[in-house]
Amino acid sequence: MKAQDAAPSSTYGIPHDGHLYVDGIAATSGADEIHGAFRAFLHDPDFPCLGAKSIVNQLSYRFGLYQAMNEPESTNELLADLYRFIEERDSFEGDFNSYIACFRDPKVMTPKEFEDLLWQQLLALHKADAQYHSWAHGVSSDPAAPGFSFSIGGQAFFIVGLSPNSERWARRFPWPVIVFNDHGQFERLREQHRFERLKNQIRERDTKLHGAPNEMLTDFGAHSEARQYAGRQVGPEWQCPVHFEPPERRID
Repeated sequence: MKAQDAAPSSTYGIPHDGHLYVDGIAATSGADEIHGAFRAFLHDPDFPCLGAKSIVNQLSYRFGLYQAMNEPESTNELLADLYRFIEERDSFEGDFNSYIACFRDPKVMTPKEFEDLLWQQLLALHKADAQYHSWAHGVSSDPAAPGFSFSIGGQAFFIVGLSPNSERWARRFPWPVIVFNDHGQFERLREQHRFERLKNQIRERDTKLHGAPNEMLTDFGAHSEARQYAGRQVGPEWQCPVHFEPPERRID
């Protein structure tokens, strides 16, 4: 499925010289300001994730601003932009690439409310995407399974949610954000024997920033990564609030 088939409009923003451009035209002042605020957030010397810092420094990301989480129009626009990102990302330089989806609303949510809305948004994306693509090969569609990873366009993504009232500073941003990280980039780092060192550096920085280790961080295959997506501290009894259709029932 091509990006233009999913929605009539696009907010697919490309960074250049610190500003945002959509189809070669400067983004609206509101979108450019929010994009600038997000860049500044990642540029903060204390921000722990070195991978996130890398995508900003190397411009290996795309940024979209949407009206509201889990609204049909925003979902259609985001899906189209994700398809476009999948088509383009192989041309990016560097080890990391991400699509950053930011929403104007809602701005005030408890961590639990954000978690529920995040999963409803992912489910809405999946339902639209499942008309055209099977779940990504090599990862599970069951959020309870250790091998789970979210899928769009037949590609696996590790999701990072940021919200206005997150319990941890590194997951707190005035507007709700969903970051779609290429899952394959972590596998490539493992193959190059670079993943463990980077992981330990990030966890050390995160512990220094927050005063304690993030108990939600686990290695892929040890526990389901779904518990990490919303950034909320949850216990071992946590269950994903949504279920995805089994792969065998999807059509390519």
